[in-house]
Amino acid sequence: MEMMELIAPCHFGLEAVLKREITDLGYEISSVEDGRVTFYGDAQAICLANVFLRSAERILLKAGEFHAETFDELFEQTKALPWERYIPRDGKFWVTKAASIKSRLFSPSDIQSIMKKAIVERLKAKYGITWFEETGAQYPIRVFLRKDEVVIGLDTSGESLHKRGYRKLTAKAPISETLASALILLTPWKKDRILVDPFCGSGTFPIEAAMMAANIAPGMSRSFTAETWTNLIPKKYWYGAVEEAQDLVDDQIEVDIQGYDIDGEVIKAARENARLAGVDHLIHFQKRPVSELNHPKKYGFVITNPPYGERIEDKENLPGLYREIGAAFSRLDSWSEYIITSYDQAETYIGKKADKNRKIYNGMIKTYYYQFLGPRPPRRND
Repeated sequence: MEMMELIAPCHFGLEAVLKREITDLGYEISSVEDGRVTFYGDAQAICLANVFLRSAERILLKAGEFHAETFDELFEQTKALPWERYIPRDGKFWVTKAASIKSRLFSPSDIQSIMKKAIVERLKAKYGITWFEETGAQYPIRVFLRKDEVVIGLDTSGESLHKRGYRKLTAKAPISETLASALILLTPWKKDRILVDPFCGSGTFPIEAAMMAANIAPGMSRSFTAETWTNLIPKKYWYGAVEEAQDLVDDQIEVDIQGYDIDGEVIKAARENARLAGVDHLIHFQKRPVSELNHPKKYGFVITNPPYGERIEDKENLPGLYREIGAAFSRLDSWSEYIITSYDQAETYIGKKADKNRKIYNGMIKTYYYQFLGPRPPRRND
Protein backbone atom coordinates (compact mmCIF):
# COMPACT_ATOMS: atom_id res chain seq x y z
CA MET A 1 0.00 0.00 0.00
CA GLU A 2 1.12 3.55 -0.75
CA MET A 3 2.72 5.30 2.22
CA MET A 4 1.65 8.87 3.01
CA GLU A 5 2.45 11.47 5.63
CA LEU A 6 -0.33 12.03 8.13
CA ILE A 7 -0.58 15.02 10.47
CA ALA A 8 -2.16 14.75 13.93
CA PRO A 9 -2.73 18.13 15.65
CA CYS A 10 -2.98 18.13 19.45
CA HIS A 11 -2.99 20.50 22.44
CA PHE A 12 0.21 22.52 22.84
CA GLY A 13 2.34 20.83 25.46
CA LEU A 14 0.98 17.31 24.91
CA GLU A 15 2.92 16.31 21.79
CA ALA A 16 4.88 13.62 23.70
CA VAL A 17 1.66 11.85 24.73
CA LEU A 18 0.37 11.76 21.15
CA LYS A 19 3.76 10.66 19.83
CA ARG A 20 3.69 7.67 22.20
CA GLU A 21 0.14 6.78 21.14
CA ILE A 22 1.08 6.82 17.44
CA THR A 23 4.21 4.75 18.09
CA ASP A 24 2.11 2.24 20.06
CA LEU A 25 -0.17 1.91 17.00
CA GLY A 26 2.94 0.85 15.08
CA TYR A 27 3.63 3.92 12.94
CA GLU A 28 6.88 5.81 12.39
CA ILE A 29 7.06 9.45 13.47
CA SER A 30 8.46 11.86 10.85
CA SER A 31 8.39 15.08 12.91
CA VAL A 32 7.15 16.59 16.16
CA GLU A 33 6.36 20.31 16.28
CA ASP A 34 4.39 22.60 18.58
CA GLY A 35 0.82 21.34 18.53
CA ARG A 36 1.22 18.55 15.98
CA VAL A 37 2.84 15.19 15.30
CA THR A 38 3.47 13.97 11.74
CA PHE A 39 3.86 10.28 10.93
CA TYR A 40 4.02 7.83 8.03
CA GLY A 41 1.07 5.57 7.29
CA ASP A 42 -1.01 4.00 4.54
CA ALA A 43 -4.75 4.26 3.87
CA GLN A 44 -5.45 1.79 6.66
CA ALA A 45 -3.51 4.02 9.09
CA ILE A 46 -6.00 6.83 8.45
CA CYS A 47 -8.81 4.59 9.71
CA LEU A 48 -6.92 3.19 12.69
CA ALA A 49 -5.62 6.62 13.78
CA ASN A 50 -9.12 8.14 13.69
CA VAL A 51 -10.66 5.26 15.62
CA PHE A 52 -7.92 4.60 18.22
CA LEU A 53 -5.99 7.81 19.02
CA ARG A 54 -7.22 9.41 22.25
CA SER A 55 -5.19 12.65 22.32
CA ALA A 56 -5.26 13.73 18.63
CA GLU A 57 -7.60 16.53 17.58
CA ARG A 58 -7.97 15.26 14.01
CA ILE A 59 -6.05 13.34 11.32
CA LEU A 60 -4.92 15.18 8.19
CA LEU A 61 -3.58 13.64 5.00
CA LYS A 62 -0.59 15.82 4.11
CA ALA A 63 -0.97 17.15 0.55
CA GLY A 64 2.16 19.29 0.44
CA GLU A 65 4.64 21.62 2.10
CA PHE A 66 6.49 24.63 0.67
CA HIS A 67 7.84 28.13 1.40
CA ALA A 68 5.71 31.13 0.39
CA GLU A 69 6.11 34.81 1.20
CA THR A 70 3.71 36.27 -1.39
CA PHE A 71 0.22 35.39 -2.58
CA ASP A 72 1.65 34.67 -6.05
CA GLU A 73 3.98 32.08 -4.54
CA LEU A 74 1.11 30.61 -2.52
CA PHE A 75 -1.06 30.34 -5.66
CA GLU A 76 1.61 28.79 -7.90
CA GLN A 77 2.91 26.31 -5.34
CA THR A 78 -0.58 25.23 -4.32
CA LYS A 79 -1.45 24.76 -8.00
CA ALA A 80 1.70 22.64 -8.50
CA LEU A 81 0.53 20.02 -6.00
CA PRO A 82 -1.07 16.82 -7.43
CA TRP A 83 -4.64 17.53 -6.28
CA GLU A 84 -6.08 15.07 -8.81
CA ARG A 85 -4.49 12.30 -6.72
CA TYR A 86 -6.85 13.16 -3.86
CA ILE A 87 -9.94 14.95 -5.22
CA PRO A 88 -12.12 13.29 -7.89
CA ARG A 89 -13.86 15.36 -10.55
CA ASP A 90 -17.14 15.45 -8.59
CA GLY A 91 -15.48 16.08 -5.20
CA LYS A 92 -16.58 19.01 -3.06
CA PHE A 93 -13.51 20.84 -1.74
CA TRP A 94 -12.81 24.03 0.16
CA VAL A 95 -10.17 25.45 2.49
CA THR A 96 -12.00 25.14 5.78
CA LYS A 97 -9.31 26.73 7.97
CA ALA A 98 -6.10 28.73 7.56
CA ALA A 99 -3.83 29.46 10.53
CA SER A 100 -0.83 31.79 10.25
CA ILE A 101 1.93 32.40 12.82
CA LYS A 102 4.91 34.74 12.26
CA SER A 103 4.35 34.71 8.46
CA ARG A 104 4.14 37.44 5.85
CA LEU A 105 0.82 36.01 4.68
CA PHE A 106 -1.53 36.36 7.61
CA SER A 107 -5.09 36.99 6.34
CA PRO A 108 -6.98 33.68 6.71
CA SER A 109 -9.75 34.66 4.27
CA ASP A 110 -7.28 35.70 1.55
CA ILE A 111 -5.21 32.54 2.03
CA GLN A 112 -8.35 30.40 1.77
CA SER A 113 -9.62 32.18 -1.34
CA ILE A 114 -6.31 32.07 -3.23
CA MET A 115 -5.70 28.41 -2.42
CA LYS A 116 -9.21 27.44 -3.57
CA LYS A 117 -8.62 29.23 -6.89
CA ALA A 118 -5.27 27.48 -7.32
CA ILE A 119 -6.79 24.03 -6.73
CA VAL A 120 -9.64 24.79 -9.16
CA GLU A 121 -7.16 25.83 -11.85
CA ARG A 122 -5.14 22.65 -11.36
CA LEU A 123 -8.16 20.34 -11.52
CA LYS A 124 -9.68 22.20 -14.49
CA ALA A 125 -6.54 21.42 -16.50
CA LYS A 126 -6.29 17.82 -15.29
CA TYR A 127 -9.95 16.89 -15.78
CA GLY A 128 -10.55 19.05 -18.88
CA ILE A 129 -13.62 20.72 -17.38
CA THR A 130 -14.54 24.34 -16.67
CA TRP A 131 -17.26 23.79 -14.07
CA PHE A 132 -17.21 21.64 -10.95
CA GLU A 133 -20.54 20.12 -9.89
CA GLU A 134 -19.13 19.30 -6.42
CA THR A 135 -21.88 16.72 -5.88
CA GLY A 136 -19.59 13.97 -4.56
CA ALA A 137 -17.70 13.36 -1.33
CA GLN A 138 -16.40 16.27 0.75
CA TYR A 139 -12.67 17.04 0.91
CA PRO A 140 -12.11 19.83 3.47
CA ILE A 141 -8.58 21.29 3.40
CA ARG A 142 -6.61 22.87 6.25
CA VAL A 143 -3.47 24.96 5.96
CA PHE A 144 -0.88 26.05 8.55
CA LEU A 145 1.65 28.84 7.94
CA ARG A 146 4.55 29.21 10.33
CA LYS A 147 7.52 31.46 9.52
CA ASP A 148 6.44 31.40 5.85
CA GLU A 149 6.47 27.58 5.70
CA VAL A 150 3.13 26.32 4.37
CA VAL A 151 1.76 22.88 5.31
CA ILE A 152 -1.44 21.69 3.65
CA GLY A 153 -3.58 18.72 4.70
CA LEU A 154 -6.90 17.16 3.78
CA ASP A 155 -9.06 16.69 6.87
CA THR A 156 -9.98 13.00 7.15
CA SER A 157 -11.83 13.39 10.47
CA GLY A 158 -14.47 16.05 9.87
CA GLU A 159 -15.72 16.94 13.34
CA SER A 160 -12.88 17.19 15.84
CA LEU A 161 -11.90 13.86 17.39
CA HIS A 162 -12.79 15.18 20.84
CA LYS A 163 -16.40 14.62 19.76
CA ARG A 164 -16.60 10.97 20.75
CA GLY A 165 -20.40 11.04 20.50
CA TYR A 166 -21.23 10.54 24.18
CA ARG A 167 -21.22 14.07 25.59
CA LYS A 168 -24.72 15.39 24.90
CA LEU A 169 -24.92 17.36 28.14
CA THR A 170 -22.15 19.65 29.36
CA ALA A 171 -21.33 21.63 32.47
CA LYS A 172 -19.86 25.13 32.49
CA ALA A 173 -16.28 25.27 31.15
CA PRO A 174 -16.04 21.56 30.28
CA ILE A 175 -12.65 20.04 29.57
CA SER A 176 -12.41 18.44 26.13
CA GLU A 177 -12.30 14.67 25.80
CA THR A 178 -8.95 14.69 23.98
CA LEU A 179 -7.34 16.91 26.62
CA ALA A 180 -8.76 14.82 29.46
CA SER A 181 -7.42 11.64 27.86
CA ALA A 182 -3.97 13.13 27.31
CA LEU A 183 -3.77 14.32 30.92
CA ILE A 184 -4.71 10.85 32.22
CA LEU A 185 -2.11 9.31 29.90
CA LEU A 186 0.50 11.65 31.43
CA THR A 187 -0.02 9.95 34.79
CA PRO A 188 0.96 6.42 35.85
CA TRP A 189 -2.71 5.60 36.61
CA LYS A 190 -3.79 2.09 35.62
CA LYS A 191 -7.21 0.46 35.80
CA ASP A 192 -6.39 -1.42 39.03
CA ARG A 193 -5.86 1.89 40.89
CA ILE A 194 -8.55 4.16 42.34
CA LEU A 195 -9.34 7.37 40.43
CA VAL A 196 -11.44 10.22 41.82
CA ASP A 197 -12.42 13.51 40.17
CA PRO A 198 -13.93 15.81 42.85
CA PHE A 199 -14.93 18.47 40.25
CA CYS A 200 -16.22 16.07 37.62
CA GLY A 201 -18.67 18.40 35.86
CA SER A 202 -20.14 16.51 32.90
CA GLY A 203 -17.95 13.54 33.75
CA THR A 204 -15.18 13.76 31.16
CA PHE A 205 -12.22 12.59 33.29
CA PRO A 206 -14.06 9.58 34.80
CA ILE A 207 -15.62 8.62 31.46
CA GLU A 208 -12.33 8.80 29.53
CA ALA A 209 -10.61 6.79 32.29
CA ALA A 210 -13.36 4.16 32.22
CA MET A 211 -13.10 3.92 28.42
CA MET A 212 -9.35 3.34 28.77
CA ALA A 213 -9.91 0.72 31.47
CA ALA A 214 -12.49 -1.11 29.32
CA ASN A 215 -10.33 -0.71 26.19
CA ILE A 216 -13.09 1.18 24.37
CA ALA A 217 -11.58 2.99 21.37
CA PRO A 218 -12.60 6.68 21.41
CA GLY A 219 -13.72 6.79 17.77
CA MET A 220 -15.52 3.47 17.40
CA SER A 221 -19.02 4.96 17.68
CA ARG A 222 -18.74 7.99 15.39
CA SER A 223 -18.31 8.73 11.70
CA PHE A 224 -15.49 10.44 9.78
CA THR A 225 -15.37 12.57 6.63
CA ALA A 226 -12.93 10.21 4.88
CA GLU A 227 -15.36 7.29 5.08
CA THR A 228 -16.74 8.58 1.77
CA TRP A 229 -13.29 8.87 0.14
CA THR A 230 -13.64 5.57 -1.71
CA ASN A 231 -11.12 6.79 -4.30
CA LEU A 232 -8.44 6.76 -1.56
CA ILE A 233 -9.62 4.42 1.22
CA PRO A 234 -11.51 1.16 0.59
CA LYS A 235 -14.61 0.84 2.80
CA LYS A 236 -13.29 -2.46 4.18
CA TYR A 237 -10.53 -0.60 6.04
CA TRP A 238 -13.09 1.38 8.04
CA TYR A 239 -15.10 -1.76 8.79
CA GLY A 240 -11.88 -3.51 9.78
CA ALA A 241 -10.82 -0.73 12.17
CA VAL A 242 -14.20 -0.71 13.94
CA GLU A 243 -14.33 -4.52 14.14
CA GLU A 244 -10.84 -4.55 15.65
CA ALA A 245 -11.95 -1.94 18.20
CA GLN A 246 -15.07 -3.95 19.08
CA ASP A 247 -13.02 -7.13 19.58
CA LEU A 248 -10.76 -5.36 22.09
CA VAL A 249 -13.55 -4.10 24.38
CA ASP A 250 -13.63 -5.62 27.88
CA ASP A 251 -16.35 -3.79 29.81
CA GLN A 252 -16.84 -6.53 32.42
CA ILE A 253 -13.78 -5.41 34.38
CA GLU A 254 -13.91 -4.21 37.98
CA VAL A 255 -12.65 -0.67 38.56
CA ASP A 256 -12.94 2.04 41.22
CA ILE A 257 -13.58 5.29 39.32
CA GLN A 258 -15.56 8.06 41.03
CA GLY A 259 -16.82 11.49 40.09
CA TYR A 260 -18.12 14.12 42.51
CA ASP A 261 -19.62 17.54 41.97
CA ILE A 262 -21.45 19.99 44.21
CA ASP A 263 -24.21 20.45 41.58
CA GLY A 264 -26.81 17.66 41.51
CA GLU A 265 -28.03 18.55 38.00
CA VAL A 266 -24.46 18.30 36.69
CA ILE A 267 -24.13 14.85 38.26
CA LYS A 268 -27.31 13.76 36.42
CA ALA A 269 -25.74 14.97 33.15
CA ALA A 270 -22.52 13.09 33.91
CA ARG A 271 -24.45 9.86 34.54
CA GLU A 272 -26.28 10.24 31.22
CA ASN A 273 -23.02 10.93 29.35
CA ALA A 274 -21.47 7.83 30.95
CA ARG A 275 -24.48 5.77 29.86
CA LEU A 276 -24.10 6.99 26.28
CA ALA A 277 -20.40 6.07 26.42
CA GLY A 278 -21.27 2.57 27.65
CA VAL A 279 -19.37 2.96 30.93
CA ASP A 280 -22.03 4.04 33.44
CA HIS A 281 -21.66 0.70 35.27
CA LEU A 282 -17.95 1.41 35.79
CA ILE A 283 -18.27 4.84 37.46
CA HIS A 284 -19.77 5.96 40.78
CA PHE A 285 -21.07 9.54 40.51
CA GLN A 286 -22.16 11.40 43.63
CA LYS A 287 -23.20 14.91 44.66
CA ARG A 288 -20.45 15.87 47.11
CA PRO A 289 -18.31 18.97 47.80
CA VAL A 290 -14.52 18.78 47.73
CA SER A 291 -14.47 19.45 51.49
CA GLU A 292 -15.87 15.91 51.92
CA LEU A 293 -13.28 14.26 49.69
CA ASN A 294 -11.95 11.23 51.51
CA HIS A 295 -11.23 7.57 50.79
CA PRO A 296 -10.24 4.69 53.09
CA LYS A 297 -7.93 3.06 50.53
CA LYS A 298 -4.34 4.08 49.84
CA TYR A 299 -2.39 4.88 46.68
CA GLY A 300 -5.26 6.36 44.67
CA PHE A 301 -5.29 9.17 42.11
CA VAL A 302 -7.09 12.50 42.00
CA ILE A 303 -7.23 13.88 38.46
CA THR A 304 -9.35 17.01 38.21
CA ASN A 305 -10.16 20.32 36.56
CA PRO A 306 -11.32 22.66 39.37
CA PRO A 307 -12.82 26.12 38.70
CA TYR A 308 -10.36 28.62 37.23
CA GLY A 309 -12.23 31.75 38.23
CA GLU A 310 -12.43 33.01 34.65
CA ARG A 311 -15.20 35.42 35.65
CA ILE A 312 -13.98 38.32 37.81
CA GLU A 313 -16.73 37.78 40.42
CA ASP A 314 -15.56 34.16 40.92
CA LYS A 315 -11.88 34.99 41.49
CA GLU A 316 -12.41 36.10 45.08
CA ASN A 317 -13.67 32.58 45.94
CA LEU A 318 -10.55 30.82 44.63
CA PRO A 319 -8.25 31.11 47.69
CA GLY A 320 -10.89 29.46 49.90
CA LEU A 321 -11.64 26.76 47.34
CA TYR A 322 -7.98 25.86 46.83
CA ARG A 323 -7.43 25.77 50.61
CA GLU A 324 -10.25 23.18 50.74
CA ILE A 325 -8.49 21.23 47.97
CA GLY A 326 -5.25 21.34 49.99
CA ALA A 327 -7.03 20.11 53.12
CA ALA A 328 -8.55 17.21 51.15
CA PHE A 329 -5.13 16.30 49.73
CA SER A 330 -3.62 16.25 53.22
CA ARG A 331 -6.18 13.58 54.20
CA LEU A 332 -5.08 11.50 51.20
CA ASP A 333 -1.39 11.57 52.04
CA SER A 334 -0.51 8.38 50.10
CA TRP A 335 -2.36 9.50 46.95
CA SER A 336 -1.13 11.24 43.79
CA GLU A 337 -2.98 14.38 42.74
CA TYR A 338 -3.10 16.00 39.32
CA ILE A 339 -4.79 19.36 38.76
CA ILE A 340 -5.21 21.38 35.56
CA THR A 341 -6.01 25.03 36.23
CA SER A 342 -5.18 28.50 34.96
CA TYR A 343 -5.01 29.76 38.57
CA ASP A 344 -1.34 30.55 39.10
CA GLN A 345 -1.71 30.77 42.90
CA ALA A 346 -2.93 27.18 43.17
CA GLU A 347 0.19 25.85 44.93
CA THR A 348 0.14 28.73 47.44
CA TYR A 349 -3.38 27.98 48.67
CA ILE A 350 -3.14 24.18 48.34
CA GLY A 351 -0.22 24.53 50.71
CA LYS A 352 2.44 22.50 48.96
CA LYS A 353 4.63 22.72 45.89
CA ALA A 354 3.93 20.42 42.98
CA ASP A 355 6.57 17.81 42.13
CA LYS A 356 6.05 18.61 38.46
CA ASN A 357 4.31 21.43 36.64
CA ARG A 358 3.60 21.31 32.91
CA LYS A 359 2.36 24.30 30.91
CA ILE A 360 -0.52 23.36 28.59
CA TYR A 361 -2.74 25.52 26.40
CA ASN A 362 -6.43 24.72 26.77
CA GLY A 363 -7.69 26.57 23.70
CA MET A 364 -6.27 30.07 24.16
CA ILE A 365 -6.03 29.75 27.95
CA LYS A 366 -2.61 29.06 29.44
CA THR A 367 -3.06 26.41 32.11
CA TYR A 368 -0.79 24.57 34.51
CA TYR A 369 -0.89 20.83 35.10
CA TYR A 370 0.22 20.54 38.72
CA GLN A 371 1.42 17.04 39.59
CA PHE A 372 1.69 16.08 43.27
CA LEU A 373 3.24 12.62 43.27
CA GLY A 374 2.42 10.16 46.04
CA PRO A 375 4.47 7.12 47.07
CA ARG A 376 4.44 4.02 44.92
CA PRO A 377 2.38 1.15 46.32
CA PRO A 378 4.33 -1.85 47.58
CA ARG A 379 5.05 -4.51 44.96
CA ARG A 380 2.52 -7.33 45.02
CA ASN A 381 3.57 -10.89 45.58
CA ASP A 382 1.75 -12.82 42.86
